[in-house]
Amino acid sequence: MNTYAIGDLQGCAHEAQLLLDQIHADAQGDASILFVGDLINRGPDSLGALRRVRALQEASGGRVEALLGNHDLHLLAVAAGAQAVSPSDTLDAILAAPDRDELMAWLRQRPLAMMSGRCLLVHAGVLPQWTAENVMALAAEVQTVLRGDGWIDFLGQMYGNEPDRWDESLTGIARLRCIVNALTRMRLCTPDGAMDFKQKESAGAPAGSGLLPWFDLAGRKTSDVTVVFGHWSALGLLMRDDVIGLDSGCVWGGKLTAVCLDDRRLLQVSCPEYKPHSGKKKK
Repeated sequence: MNTYAIGDLQGCAHEAQLLLDQIHADAQGDASILFVGDLINRGPDSLGALRRVRALQEASGGRVEALLGNHDLHLLAVAAGAQAVSPSDTLDAILAAPDRDELMAWLRQRPLAMMSGRCLLVHAGVLPQWTAENVMALAAEVQTVLRGDGWIDFLGQMYGNEPDRWDESLTGIARLRCIVNALTRMRLCTPDGAMDFKQKESAGAPAGSGLLPWFDLAGRKTSDVTVVFGHWSALGLLMRDDVIGLDSGCVWGGKLTAVCLDDRRLLQVSCPEYKPHSGKKKK
């Protein structure tokens, strides 16, 4: 059975179904399907996308799973009253849906990291000090809080850019926020591993900044596996031995991309430009 990873849907439910149809035709049988997060927001049908992935996951017997991305966490925070809606959000249909509570309960149970063979899947990135085993353990710390009684309090304190670097001695909300920021928001870092959140729409670091993509930091301890991620639409599709970047800008007029993790075969669906994006890279 082949395993396929799918990039950020961001509410593009129609394109998601077209890509799923391609996957089922390509697999010629059962397939394992892993979504790298950001199922919702910005696109035209966030409710439809969320319902579709939930239905697939619940009917799959463990063959389908979806990571939490920053937009998915934001939806949970908004739905819980822990965060205000942003002017750019397209979440109204979810928030008004009759199955809203069931959708939020399902979303809270999703992981922040997954292993599939020698592939480590996260939404955004991993810090250089972390091994794949560290990533899974740290993701589990956040997952435990999200699935517990204190999840609303956690979401209310989740936002913020500090601490911007990892220290094993971190505790409490500072520790959890650092983990969440790395796994769901990070793109660029200083050479010594401090996360930068100022650059959001660039495919690379500004000249003279000294910043590097997280995956190019020296001594990264996940270089022994292939890290599969999304989140970086301006970067576009990236295929290397040690990293696969799958956010090819679906909602921004690019493509929705899936990769077969067994042989790196690509499947793609072209998408309309649902949202303008100055830094998008169509690929």
